[in-house]
Amino acid sequence: MKNDMLIAIGEALIDFIPDKSGCQFGEVTAFSPKLGGAPANVCGAYTRLGGRSRLLTQLGDDPFGHRIINELNGCGVDTSYIKLTDKAKTALAFVSIGADGNRTFSFYRDPSADMLYAPENITESLFEDAYALHFCSVSLGDFPMKEAHRAAISEMRRHGGIISFDPNLRFPLWKSKEALRETVLEFLPLADIIKISDEELEFITGENNIEKALPVLLKGSTKLVIYTCGRDGAHAYTMNASAKSPVRQVKAIDTTGAGDGFIGSFLWKLHSLAVTADTISTLSGEVLKECLDLSNEFCAYSVQKNGAIASYPTIAELFKK
Repeated sequence: MKNDMLIAIGEALIDFIPDKSGCQFGEVTAFSPKLGGAPANVCGAYTRLGGRSRLLTQLGDDPFGHRIINELNGCGVDTSYIKLTDKAKTALAFVSIGADGNRTFSFYRDPSADMLYAPENITESLFEDAYALHFCSVSLGDFPMKEAHRAAISEMRRHGGIISFDPNLRFPLWKSKEALRETVLEFLPLADIIKISDEELEFITGENNIEKALPVLLKGSTKLVIYTCGRDGAHAYTMNASAKSPVRQVKAIDTTGAGDGFIGSFLWKLHSLAVTADTISTLSGEVLKECLDLSNEFCAYSVQKNGAIASYPTIAELFKK
């Protein structure tokens, strides 16, 4: 069986996008429901570019849960391993968008169905066709889904695939910032690839300079650090090479899912180049820049539209002149 499947584990939810930007929650008069959740978005980006993806999560057996499954199916994401439960509802997130396109969130998730996803759902057969496993920190709180992540990481490591981690910090979901930081630091060394933003760097590593932070990040199993800086582009670092890539300047309408689109498209590019977990550390600066360039362009396209997966380009759209 061909190992080309991207597997993402974690939350899938409904993002409620406001009818206007540049204002506070109290000034919004209407919200539109959109498919969201970082792992779901990463699957969507990978699949939009022509890859195969599979989401591991649990949803409420409710209208929002069924809507998510239907929309993921429509995007080409494999939903056959998504669980439904009547023990909790599907997670919701209400979003407000500032004048600069950046977002703040209000979550309805205490608990939500994804948090109760059990490690017993992780089976060897899930990974037989896997290329990479991606996860974030949202679902690493002290509930069953955290142990499901451990099980998935263990299986992916056993199958020799790439493991990718985007901390994707969401402070309102944690009882304390220190608990979030400790959990992120616990999981960082388990990943082959770490994607971290300029807004997250100092909180996680204690350093505000990426060069000084690299010793904290490039250890354990980690072979590649992707450092994203919004309008200032992105950087990539291994122990042997580095690269930087500027981003095309566009007017951002909505940055929802932009970081997810970045790592989803980056993983797709690695697969297209036949990069494996064993060869990541041998990538040249030129190849790293090629990957960054594609993901930057993917994001530049995405932020000019509303929503996450709905804003992601296909290959044809991405390279349309």
